Amino acid sequence: MAEEEVKLNENVEATEVAETEETFAKSGKKSKKHIEEVKAEEERQARKAERAAAEAAGEKPKGAKPVTRPRIERRGRKYQDAYKLVEKGKVYTLKEALELATKTSPVKFDASVEAHVRLGVDPRQADQNIRTTIVLPNGNGKTVRVAVFAPLDVCKAAKAVGADIAEDEEFLKQLEKGEINFDVLISTPAYMPKLGKYARLLGPKGLMPNPKAGTVTMDVEKAVKDSKAGKVEYRVDKQAIVHIGLGKVSFGADKLLENANAFFDSLKAQKPASLKGTYVKSVFLTTTMGPSIAVENLYN
Repeated sequence: MAEEEVKLNENVEATEVAETEETFAKSGKKSKKHIEEVKAEEERQARKAERAAAEAAGEKPKGAKPVTRPRIERRGRKYQDAYKLVEKGKVYTLKEALELATKTSPVKFDASVEAHVRLGVDPRQADQNIRTTIVLPNGNGKTVRVAVFAPLDVCKAAKAVGADIAEDEEFLKQLEKGEINFDVLISTPAYMPKLGKYARLLGPKGLMPNPKAGTVTMDVEKAVKDSKAGKVEYRVDKQAIVHIGLGKVSFGADKLLENANAFFDSLKAQKPASLKGTYVKSVFLTTTMGPSIAVENLYN
């Protein structure tokens, strides 16, 4: 009897499996995959109709995503207070913008005042890839650590005029360890091949000496003095924008204006001869973590 019962159960199971397999076709509208897709679509349409009915009745639909607050409302209170001082849609003169920048810094420390200029150049073109240096009349408010890699006699002279690091072979040993204790690196042309080995270390940090930046030179003493006096480098990035720090909020509007005028005069002189369209498209000023201030185009 037990064997007959086992065989009977096996026959029932086999019949159920066969019936299940016969329910779905291998492909087409009666396939299992198609039927599941149709069912999922019907459920999605039902949920959509339910949400629409809830919205029409003034109710909040189930599972609805919360409404994202505007970005300004997600900012801190100090930033929002500073943002209110900037008139929306207004384009300020350079002097007005700098005066406003000194009032809109939301941080406790002495913030930097920055200029961001969008140009109409194509950085992929060699003659339009703008890169140069400028000595700001009032400095940039930052303490610059200058390193010199040159012969020993040149290093001694560089130390005398304010270089923080001026060494020969010892400097290479520091780079070998990955130690970077400087903000500007100045070298003589003859010593540049020795730095080639460390291009991957220095290049991404913008510390590799470059003739355009004035950091590959025979007049090392002058380069050190300029760097200490507030010499800054600016260059156009891949988005054709130039970023530069004009000083600190504590400078006041007058000193910042002198620095800004020096920068824009330098930028004007860098206009490529091959450029036929608009050179400067837009200018904005901002402080560290502060709101953006639109500035009228000085070249219109």
